[in-house]
Amino acid sequence: MKVLVTGGAGFVGSRAVGRLLGLGHEVCAVDDLSLGREENLAGAAALGPFELVKMDVRSSELEGLFARFRPDRVWHLAANSDISKGTSEPKTDLERTFLTTYHVVDVMRRTGVRELVFSSTSAIYGDAPLDLPETHGPLEPISLYGAAKLAAEAYVSAYAHLFGISAWVFRFPNVVGPNLTHGAIFDFVRRLSRDKTRLEVLGDGTQTKPYLDVDDLLDAILLAVERPATPVATYNVAGEGMTSVKVIAERVREALGHPEAAITYGKESRGWPGDVPRFSYDTTKIRALGWNPRRTSDEAVFASISAEVERCRRSS
Repeated sequence: MKVLVTGGAGFVGSRAVGRLLGLGHEVCAVDDLSLGREENLAGAAALGPFELVKMDVRSSELEGLFARFRPDRVWHLAANSDISKGTSEPKTDLERTFLTTYHVVDVMRRTGVRELVFSSTSAIYGDAPLDLPETHGPLEPISLYGAAKLAAEAYVSAYAHLFGISAWVFRFPNVVGPNLTHGAIFDFVRRLSRDKTRLEVLGDGTQTKPYLDVDDLLDAILLAVERPATPVATYNVAGEGMTSVKVIAERVREALGHPEAAITYGKESRGWPGDVPRFSYDTTKIRALGWNPRRTSDEAVFASISAEVERCRRSS
């Protein structure tokens, strides 16, 4: 089929493009390159029919692209992925997380595209009890990113019911792997590369969350979309186990070869306002389809640290 991937030059998006091309689909990646990078897609054209369109998905030109490319399915991955930025710049998530979604689903409505894969987040649950199922409520996000994703989920649901769209919604945990654009691993590697004597950690290091390898995430999505969405199918996706920020900091120090570097921690359990210091949720629904991650949380983190250290060394 023909698949349009928004945010296709980003971390998850570029890996999705590669997987979709490998499955024989024709792919159009749309990205404004604010976080995504063209080099993430350097080998895509060799895998199959592919094009990259540099465009903000809120642009009036998006409808023309839909009319030209005529996608069978949209993978909507474009969003602000820097949760802490939404606190310092509150409009960020309204514009880049919610309004991007609204514009994409409305263009789908107008052009007759009826299948949507939507990337949501564990942040919609807020600071809630652990091991939450998809049916947990009330949902009380504590970050503007989580709030924007929750509002976007609501719009996806309404458009699906009103306009005949089938939507698969996936609530991502902390996803890691090659070509990161943000997050603890990305930040720690760069901080310690700049100052080899000291690594500053936001929060007290006890923040503990499930991390998931990006290819395990894509396995889950590709498996789930083989099942019908009637009209919306929602899945929590997360790896086995959880990993603390303290473990990540110590592993980065080891991987960069600076064992003498001092790691300094903050006093609060949250890294920033809106951070959820500890969460896990129930993944029974996606596992019932036969999905199991190939890497545990720790394994995914350690592999991602190695990849990020190597990338940082190549670029220096």
